[in-house]
Amino acid sequence: MTLASIKGVRIRAVSVCVPQRCKRNADDPYISEQERELLIRTTGVEERRIAATGLTTADLCEVAARELLLDQEVDPHSIDIIVLVTQSGDYTLPASAIILQDRLGLRQDVMAFDVGLGCSGYVYGLSIVAGLMQSMGLRRGLLLAGDVSSVSCSPTDKSAYPLFGDAGSATLLEHDEAAAEMHFSLFSDGAGYQAIMIPDGGARHNFSESSLAAISVAPGVTRNRTQLALDGMAVFSFATSRVPKSIIEILNQQGLAAINIDYFVMHQANKIMNEAVRKKSGFSPEQTPYSLARFGNTSSASIPLTLVSSLAEVLLGRAVTLLLSGFGVGLSWGNALVQVGGLRCLPLIEVDDDGRKV
Repeated sequence: MTLASIKGVRIRAVSVCVPQRCKRNADDPYISEQERELLIRTTGVEERRIAATGLTTADLCEVAARELLLDQEVDPHSIDIIVLVTQSGDYTLPASAIILQDRLGLRQDVMAFDVGLGCSGYVYGLSIVAGLMQSMGLRRGLLLAGDVSSVSCSPTDKSAYPLFGDAGSATLLEHDEAAAEMHFSLFSDGAGYQAIMIPDGGARHNFSESSLAAISVAPGVTRNRTQLALDGMAVFSFATSRVPKSIIEILNQQGLAAINIDYFVMHQANKIMNEAVRKKSGFSPEQTPYSLARFGNTSSASIPLTLVSSLAEVLLGRAVTLLLSGFGVGLSWGNALVQVGGLRCLPLIEVDDDGRKV
């Protein structure tokens, strides 16, 4: 287990931006009424936010970051590092974080780069930004995390399309000698890389005319090779066997048990999977907030989205201990044990099809 402890950095504030456009699974024309009811009951996803064509992860994260800096009265020039965790950057190159450095008015000597992770990305991103701040003596950092997954899912693939929603987040971290230590455990298993993947469009399999050919995988599952292929059973087996063990390990290393944690905030994959992870890890329903019903699986934005939509008042009001856990594509998973006091979670931000705040 890769275990890292980081001192002198605190999470100050979090904001999340979602498209105003909403799609309800009960209205999905591709799935029968009986299937819709079963899907909603088993996945827990009732509706999702879907970005309009041309509205990107970078756009959502930019709005979230602007509102965050304004709310916290932070000068953009005081930011020393900006990291964007996403699987849906604006371009193959350059990195979207570098574009956002300019759009947000940050200094040119700021550190800016993308991290190509998904479901585990928020936990990994926290460890990266906080770790670099600690080791390099940086004052303030911005972690941006999110995805526009609707772009990569086939509407005729009932195994994936009804699960995923779009969102972008911004988290402000700053130097604070009095901050409690953050503890991270990070893992990867590339042997399972095919469980969640987009086969074509990268350097291994370049895009070609054949990439767009529709492939009927199973009844109700049709997609092409530029769209997300999800092996649900493989992901379920991975998550329910590996993730609880890693959670128990990090708690044991710190001399803690599930009962010592105020809130267990998981990546929002689907209800059956998350509930299995929760029970095996020893957490109660009262400790485990959800955002699945209203937003679905928003990839690396799902943990901050759950904080903003479910815990904003609690986090602002008192000091709490959080266990954050992300798991999925890669295969990759990670946990963060953090104590936060007076954490500001901005009200959820919505934007129209043109990316304007509503």
